[in-house]
Amino acid sequence: MTTSSTLTIDTARELLTAWTPGLALRRHARAVELTMRKLAAELSPGEEEMFAVAGLLHDADYEQWPDEHPQRIVAWLREQQEDVIAGAVAAHYTHWGVPAETLVAKALLAADELTGFVCACCYVRPGGISTLEPASVLKKLKDKKFAAKVDRQEIEIGCQLLGVEARQLVEWITHALAPHAVELGIQGT
Repeated sequence: MTTSSTLTIDTARELLTAWTPGLALRRHARAVELTMRKLAAELSPGEEEMFAVAGLLHDADYEQWPDEHPQRIVAWLREQQEDVIAGAVAAHYTHWGVPAETLVAKALLAADELTGFVCACCYVRPGGISTLEPASVLKKLKDKKFAAKVDRQEIEIGCQLLGVEARQLVEWITHALAPHAVELGIQGT
């Protein structure tokens, strides 16, 4: 089932740039956009653009309004009649208790934390993403001191909701990010 969305990736980029001045959060948003595009290609062909927009905008309000996150971006999306994407963004913030019911919501929940974690793994490898193997990521996940702010439980829940093993999800993420390593700053030294 294809869900229509009128919000383009270009409009989403414009909003992200306006609301998110920091390079680090914009890179994270871009990485999640790429991951979401890959997840749509694997799990829901034809919905790549909608998944990508959800990934790009999921944290758009965080930098300027951290205490209101994700209220502002969810409200903006609803104003654009983008209820499916708004629901996905609302569900990715698990403290709200909004269930991830749609595939795009489940994908965003699974993609957000694990994409950030994969990037963190790349930062500590001389070869960056080019030498990163899923086994290394899964091993690092067990080290609670590494990237300590990453919510491992959210990663586990996201994989369960998608019905995808963590190893498979890591493979999809690395395949999605590798061609954009320089842009994302994960190319290594």
